[in-house]
Amino acid sequence: MMKKAKIAVLVSGGGTNLQALIDAQASGIIKSGEIALVVSNKAGAYALERAAKAGIRTETVIKKECPDFEGRLIEVLEENGIDMIVLAGFMSILSERFTSHFENRIINVHPSLIPSFCGEGFYGLRVHEAALNYGVKVTGATVHFVNEIPDGGKIIMQKAVEIAHDDTPETLQKRVMEQAEWIILPLSAEKVCKEIIS
Repeated sequence: MMKKAKIAVLVSGGGTNLQALIDAQASGIIKSGEIALVVSNKAGAYALERAAKAGIRTETVIKKECPDFEGRLIEVLEENGIDMIVLAGFMSILSERFTSHFENRIINVHPSLIPSFCGEGFYGLRVHEAALNYGVKVTGATVHFVNEIPDGGKIIMQKAVEIAHDDTPETLQKRVMEQAEWIILPLSAEKVCKEIIS
């Protein structure tokens, strides 16, 4: 039996990227790691239900209830023996204290081809609105390591997605998820887990 890296997925919302990871684990795309924990910073996030359905442990850590939010997060992750962290729509910027504690072990997926349309304030539909307003013909998604600079860590994988002439931010968001995010996030998780266990 091969040792697997224990993955924690940090979420804030619906958990579509979490679902892509759960599905990738079930289909054997992720084989060097296993999702051991899902942590939400929002009570009642639908992602918690997805985790429960898949039999994955869940925790909720809420900023305004925790005087030391990051300290509590670190505690929860360490109690569960977590080796690697995936930010999947986690709506909280993490400081250097947190990111350096898990250096080269936190990954995030961003819905553009970094360095375009990234950094502070660029998340969710805002990214796709910016891409459309700028008139770019190709966008995509990027998986990168997380450091203290928003979207500033080393790039692991990117995948391009063409923009259609009649795209809205919503249609573009959906296509970037289906054609890029849900493909490269599991592949990147597997790559990093493999490096951790070797």
